[in-house]
Amino acid sequence: MRGVLFDGKRAEVVDDLEVREPGPGEVLVAVSAAGLCHSDLSVIDGTIPFPAPVVLGHEGAGVVEEVGAGVTHVAAGDHVALSTLANCGTCAECDRGRPTMCRQAIGRPGRPFSRGGRPVYQFASNSAFAERTVVKAVQAVRIPKDIPLPSAALIGCGVLTGVGAVLNRARVDRGDSVVVIGTGGIGLNVLQGARIAGALRIVAVDANPAKEEVARRFGATDFLTSAEGVRELLPTGADHVFECVGRVELIRQAVDLLDRHGQAVLLGVPPATAEASFRVSSLFLDKSILGCRYGASRPQRDITLYAELYRTGRLLLDELVTRTYPMEDFAKATADAEAGRVARGVLTF
Repeated sequence: MRGVLFDGKRAEVVDDLEVREPGPGEVLVAVSAAGLCHSDLSVIDGTIPFPAPVVLGHEGAGVVEEVGAGVTHVAAGDHVALSTLANCGTCAECDRGRPTMCRQAIGRPGRPFSRGGRPVYQFASNSAFAERTVVKAVQAVRIPKDIPLPSAALIGCGVLTGVGAVLNRARVDRGDSVVVIGTGGIGLNVLQGARIAGALRIVAVDANPAKEEVARRFGATDFLTSAEGVRELLPTGADHVFECVGRVELIRQAVDLLDRHGQAVLLGVPPATAEASFRVSSLFLDKSILGCRYGASRPQRDITLYAELYRTGRLLLDELVTRTYPMEDFAKATADAEAGRVARGVLTF
């Protein structure tokens, strides 16, 4: 079968991958569409260290082909969105409703694929850039069949991360002020999460002025090309600032833009060894810097919720799909994403 393989030096489409059958508690999914996220690009450029060879992709949707023993919540023929959380479901963190903190779901790459008899790693417990993939049952969330699969694919990473950061981690409240630095795929979902939460002032900041129209469509009340103009709009600072780019100087700006009791939420991914600085005294008025893994999501609950919000017109998905590409055009999709020409490109199978 076909898939996008990164061998440690370059990523390319190959046609001789194999994937094993699902074992107990696993699901085999025929992937229909997969979003190209910057995390995939970060593996290719080394920002995110990951063992190779590996099948990339982690934001996908498709149709269940086969289920392993003990799987009852999905069946062959069901449409599913895939999450990256291969959490165990039984540890203390899972029991508290914090599956993103499950230690079984962090840093344990499996190898369900093979090529030429050699095992191949799975990225983010998912590998959606393949015609078929095997995931843990907890990662496959059934969705209504009337949701287009290219749109549904984006729920599993961009929406869970961005909207989840607003609703689950920052817990933005009605009337709050929100600043979003960076309006790529994650930033746009933060914007619409803030809109859904009832934030009163939502300021989008992006150096590219061409992004203003789409930022406002997703919920921005104001658009700036520099964070230096935020204080003119919010003289006392913001209740919440989300850094969605992954640059340390922007993390510093996020902290400096906070009002009393404000929260800076870090969603961008800088290099693994990057360090950021801030004035310690700037935090004394109950300000916080929050890390956020995967939107602090509970995928079985949240994906179902976001699918229903989409069906009622409150959550935008179709508008996130800037362009679709056949798998053979992976190089073109990557170039467009790196150049910022698309908010979210989607590979289709």
